[in-house]
Amino acid sequence: MLKVKDTLRATVNLTFDGRVMKVYHGPNARARFENEVRILRHLEARGCGFVPRLLEADPAQLRIVTTNCGTRVEHLDAERARELFAELEPYGVRHDDPDVRNVTYRQSDGRFCVIDFELATFLPGFEQTPPS
Repeated sequence: MLKVKDTLRATVNLTFDGRVMKVYHGPNARARFENEVRILRHLEARGCGFVPRLLEADPAQLRIVTTNCGTRVEHLDAERARELFAELEPYGVRHDDPDVRNVTYRQSDGRFCVIDFELATFLPGFEQTPPS
């Protein structure tokens, strides 16, 4: 495994078979874990194709396993970043941490993707709305 992030809030590893493992720790770890799981399930149910797919969620270990959405992006034009994060809004989600560190590039289709939804929120009216 390759460690790609190790902060006070989370440790993220990339497995050799391409999965991403994220373990939450620090302040509000359980709430951040639960929020990211809820948001990722919501986005998948609505067919959002530019975010990771949740493969596993282990509440006992506060760990998720997701698909890999590509490589980290070092630079992104501010306008393009705004457009990318705004693409989540029709799915009922606001990222709430729209920084370039939360953007990846998926080379297979040339698509910028959004990651790290632990601080994301639902837009009004989407909190309990079933997928269409």
